[in-house]
Amino acid sequence: MLSDGELLHNMNQRAKSWNAVNDRRAVFLECYSLMTANMLQTINDGQFNDGAWAKQLLHRFADYYFEALDQYDREAAGCTAVWRFAHDCACKEQHHILQDLLLGINAHINYDLVLSLVELLEPEWPSLSEMDRQRRYEDHCRVNEVIAATIDTVQDTVIERHAPLMDLIDRIFGRLDERLLSALISRWREDVWHKTVSYLDAPVKEREVLRRELEQSTMQRARRLVFKPAVDSQ
Repeated sequence: MLSDGELLHNMNQRAKSWNAVNDRRAVFLECYSLMTANMLQTINDGQFNDGAWAKQLLHRFADYYFEALDQYDREAAGCTAVWRFAHDCACKEQHHILQDLLLGINAHINYDLVLSLVELLEPEWPSLSEMDRQRRYEDHCRVNEVIAATIDTVQDTVIERHAPLMDLIDRIFGRLDERLLSALISRWREDVWHKTVSYLDAPVKEREVLRRELEQSTMQRARRLVFKPAVDSQ
């Protein structure tokens, strides 16, 4: 596993290289880097029930992002559909910056996070007491607070640099837009937890079916974000 510093360095360097060539995939990664830095600070401040577990999840979660990215760069057709769609949209610059950002958030939270949580929870889930499971859930929910606290910085330092009009929207509506985004992500993450528990409770032979259903539902969200009718995503 990379060190915390190495992880942030990789994120920042990749975003910097993309910005240099106006690759809009930098928007999601810059925001993700800010969130990751704040998550690490919150973990190191002792604000999670199990900081070691939260940090392990943070790193494995990031692995899913970079693994999908590497696959997309090697052979886009082999990349999971939700990330292929998000990267394709960003590279083609067909949508608003916020849509590009939300497509990345959708793929990473609604797809990657379920698989990351299952991977970490599966070995311990049968032996966890109800109280221990509740503590894992509380740590999952605590991330929502970190995200909410970071959204202003994301808009001020990333979004408005790529889309200056967002500054006008921010001044007109105040924190309304930030609250809406925070609420959306919190709802998605609540759904992620329920899907994770269903995944853990399902027989192993049904896991691939659940994964395909998960990818399909995440793709449906992605297409709604860009107002595109659903088609076969494979």
